[in-house]
Amino acid sequence: MIIIKLGGSVITDKSQYRTFRQETVARLCQEIAQSRMNVIVAHGAGSFGHVMAKKFALNYGLVDFEQVPAVAHVQYDVRDLSQRVVNEFRAAGMPAVSVAPGSCFVMDNGKLIANDTEAIRKLAHMGIMPIMFGDVVMDRSKGFGICSGDQLMELLCDIFKPDGIVFVSDIDGLYTDDPKTNPDAELIPEVTPEVLKRIRTESSVDDVTGGVANKMEAMLRMCKDGREAALVNGNVPGRLLGLLTGQDVPCTIARGE
Repeated sequence: MIIIKLGGSVITDKSQYRTFRQETVARLCQEIAQSRMNVIVAHGAGSFGHVMAKKFALNYGLVDFEQVPAVAHVQYDVRDLSQRVVNEFRAAGMPAVSVAPGSCFVMDNGKLIANDTEAIRKLAHMGIMPIMFGDVVMDRSKGFGICSGDQLMELLCDIFKPDGIVFVSDIDGLYTDDPKTNPDAELIPEVTPEVLKRIRTESSVDDVTGGVANKMEAMLRMCKDGREAALVNGNVPGRLLGLLTGQDVPCTIARGE
């Protein structure tokens, strides 16, 4: 089994509120279907979540009850996004269903807690792909919090013990600097904890889940028991399919110590 994260930067335009990149998502779903791999998918919230979450500072938890309508608003938006992703998987011939983290999990001071995973395990066992996504989740300590797609990836790894992990982003992999602003930035083919310390982690767009730094750390945490995590560019047609079918494609491989 492979667990795949479809990044919010690929499935949406993160600079424009509620902008779904339908053609890109349809192609990625087709590539996953063509690979014939057994996969579980999570996706980011992109502009369906980050724009409003940042505007109302939802990542800080409950500070003011005027935030409450925004919580419901963001939950509505990210569920809408997930249903659009599910529709593209179904069009590609893959049975899929959206599973909202905010409806089945809780958090405690930002830590995701999943006491009951029986439903998603049974879905996967019978061949229905549970699709989870970045969401606003109730938090025992802070009232509510932001559950990122990367946090879900770690949870899914613990539940399903996959053979490999793939993060689909809008760049070829991890760079020495931001390739969108620095043309001299170099692709790093392999990332380790030592390399992580030297990489600039600033993001050029709104992101309330920690951006590149959290992604790198999450990838390395998931690289245990000989497992590898790959970061690949989903905007390049065929790149994800090539990676899933064992071809040599530009990407970054994360390996833990």
